[in-house]
Amino acid sequence: MARKIAFWVLWLGFIVYAFVLAPPQQPNTFELIKNLSIAQWQGINPLVVSLFNLMGIWPLIYSAVLFIDGRGQKIPAWLFATGSFGVGAFALLPYLALREPNKKFVGKKNTFLKLLDSRVTGFVLTIATVILVAYGLRGGDWGNFVQQWQTDRFIHVMSIDFCLLCLLFPALLTDDMARRGWKNPQLFWLIAFIPLFGPLIYLSVRPPLPEVGTEARLNQQPATN
Repeated sequence: MARKIAFWVLWLGFIVYAFVLAPPQQPNTFELIKNLSIAQWQGINPLVVSLFNLMGIWPLIYSAVLFIDGRGQKIPAWLFATGSFGVGAFALLPYLALREPNKKFVGKKNTFLKLLDSRVTGFVLTIATVILVAYGLRGGDWGNFVQQWQTDRFIHVMSIDFCLLCLLFPALLTDDMARRGWKNPQLFWLIAFIPLFGPLIYLSVRPPLPEVGTEARLNQQPATN
C-alpha cells in the first residue's frame, strides 16, 4: 500500500510542479513541438532535438515490459503505454500505482508480444539511442540548453520527465526478471543505476519469456469426480 501511495503522491506532485511551479510556457512552444515532430530541426539546439526524440524511445522501452506485465493485470496496460508516447511519466505513474505484483506470465505470446520480447528490439532501440545521444552531445550548446531549461516550461518539464522515466523503470524490472526466472540482484542494481542505457542493455540480453499455455495449467490440476 505504501508503494501505491508513493506513486500517487509522486504523480500529483509532478502535475502540480509542471503546471504551477515550473517556468512559464513560451509563446513559440507549439511551433517548436511541431518542428521537432516533423524533423525541421534547423536553428534548434541539438540537445533539445536529442532529448525530444529520446522521449519517444522511452515509451518503446517501457512497452517492451509493460504489455507483458499487463497480461496479469486487471487494468489495461495498453492504455497507459499509449499515453506515455504523448505525456511520458504522467501516463505511466498511474499504472505503477494501480498495478499488482505480477511475477508470472500465463498464456502464449502473440506476434506483438514476441516482437516486444525479442532481443532484436533491444538492439535496434540501443542503436537508435546511441545515434541520438551522439547527435546531441556532438553539436549541442549546453549554455543555451540550461537557459532554456530555466525559462521554458516545455524544455524544463520534458527534462524532468526524462529523469523520472530513468528512475521508474526498476519498478517494473523486478517482476520482469522473475517472469524469466532470472534471479540476479547484482544485475538488477547495475541496470537500475545506469540511466537509459541500463534498461536498453537489459532488453538486449534478457532471456526470452517462457510461454505457459492455459492447457498445461489445466492438465496440472488434479482431476475431480
